[in-house]
Amino acid sequence: MKIGRWKRYYRSLPPVSKFYGVACLMTTSAYYLQCYDVWNIALDYGLVFKRLQVWRLITNFFFLDPFSFSFAVRLIMIAKYGVSLERGPFDKRTADYVWMFIFGALSLLVISAVPYFWYPFMGVSLVFMIVYVWSREFPNARINIYGVVSLKGFYLPWALVALDLIFGNPIKPDIVGMLAGHIYYFLTVLHPLAGGHFKFKTPLWVQKIVAYWGEGTQINSPVQSDPSAGIVFKGRSHRLGGTERTPAEGNASSSSPQQHSQSNGVSFRGKSHRLNA
Repeated sequence: MKIGRWKRYYRSLPPVSKFYGVACLMTTSAYYLQCYDVWNIALDYGLVFKRLQVWRLITNFFFLDPFSFSFAVRLIMIAKYGVSLERGPFDKRTADYVWMFIFGALSLLVISAVPYFWYPFMGVSLVFMIVYVWSREFPNARINIYGVVSLKGFYLPWALVALDLIFGNPIKPDIVGMLAGHIYYFLTVLHPLAGGHFKFKTPLWVQKIVAYWGEGTQINSPVQSDPSAGIVFKGRSHRLGGTERTPAEGNASSSSPQQHSQSNGVSFRGKSHRLNA
């Protein structure tokens, strides 16, 4: 019974948050099983440029922490606030939500190029960017933290930073993630509301990727989803035992239903000849 409930919950999750959450969980699971050395996926600009280990620019975003309480909190933040964003302000805007992730990752890579802000794994920063954007979209939502503190959604990122400080976790990734979230929110919401002429739109190539992916929807998208996504065999279908009829034949069949019923299901038609006749 519980397995079926979890399966229904998993299937109900929107695609982008589900993909990122599962990817983070699988990355930490593989590390727990000692399938790889975690420093092989860490962000290291020296190795990126000198040895062309470009995968580090992507893989570092999928490692949140080893299995621990803080890892569970980060994963819950994706499941709660990431899903809430995707079902709320980004409902039917899958390409825009994917672009938010991509822009956030690019912003974090640029910020971490400054030695003081560098951190080997930027997954926590990306999660805090999600939380920051959520707090701006739902500033008046009531949040209860561990059943002790109740506050408005606008103050949620700062409360999480305070908790990390109390628990002894580094807060630099949190601050960097909030900075990236503010840059995104300023360009997409605050600047247009202030009458700015610059419009920060989702690039066409992102919409093409989402359309090819075939998951989610994007309203007013110039790119249509691939109708053949997930289809192995394509072609015209023909009903067995059926025949193509012209309108005249259709009228004739309606006037003689008995004759029509007798011809249904006949595979071979034509003149018959009696053998040895």
